[in-house]
Amino acid sequence: MKRLSLGYSPCPNDTFIFYALAHKKVRGSVEFSETLRDVETLNRMARRSELDVTKVSFNAFGHLREDYCLLRSGSALGRGCGPLIVAKKKINDPELPEKTIAIPGKMTTAYLLLQLFDSGITKVVEMPFDRIMNAVSLGIVDAGLIIHEGRFTFPAYDLVQLVDLGEWWERETGLPIPLGGIVAKRELGADVINEVDRLLRKSVEYAFANRSMTRGYIKEHAQELDDEVIDQHIGLYVNDYTLDIGDGVEAVEELIKRAENLNLFPHSEKPLFYD
Repeated sequence: MKRLSLGYSPCPNDTFIFYALAHKKVRGSVEFSETLRDVETLNRMARRSELDVTKVSFNAFGHLREDYCLLRSGSALGRGCGPLIVAKKKINDPELPEKTIAIPGKMTTAYLLLQLFDSGITKVVEMPFDRIMNAVSLGIVDAGLIIHEGRFTFPAYDLVQLVDLGEWWERETGLPIPLGGIVAKRELGADVINEVDRLLRKSVEYAFANRSMTRGYIKEHAQELDDEVIDQHIGLYVNDYTLDIGDGVEAVEELIKRAENLNLFPHSEKPLFYD
């Protein structure tokens, strides 16, 4: 039995889709040793080739294509689920390059979307995503780029929304927002990669069919324990694209093309998928 290292985040969408794999509700010819870290840590671990299979931001994937391929299951794409720029008071778009903005990491897709939105925004401060809203509220930074359950909880910090970068992306491209995906080392080979992809799809299908069974595992790791927030989170980030990316690959290709055009990604001839 081949054992692989597997990385994913403690956010509800990831613990939801990986529940069955982590608890051996689905089995195959490979097993996994799980590591749960925030997505920016996973991005950096993948850059160091520390994980066989892992969740990464599509921003990070743009730098990993030589060594990792995208799996067809497990991706986070959708509409109305993009990162938000928030602040204590209204700031007009042209003023944003003058402001200090907290970001959840330079390898996150949120930061890439911010760069595509306005390449003049350079005054950024990296911090863990769960500290950003508090930093904005306390005036430590002028604005914050928020992700995950922050979309639902920022009003509790008396913050206002400045820009919905997902809405901007959808308006610009007509495509869903490509946030993150599951990647595997190309060196694993076709048989192992296809088996991992098969098991991941089975895990997603199991979660959809057994939602109540996943709740304890989700709450064990979630930043926000409110059931309604958890359900909103999963509803936004886990969908048909998570089962199979399908035509959502067009959104990933568009993101990569725009980033390459701005020299934000190195060019790669490798296909997105192994096959």
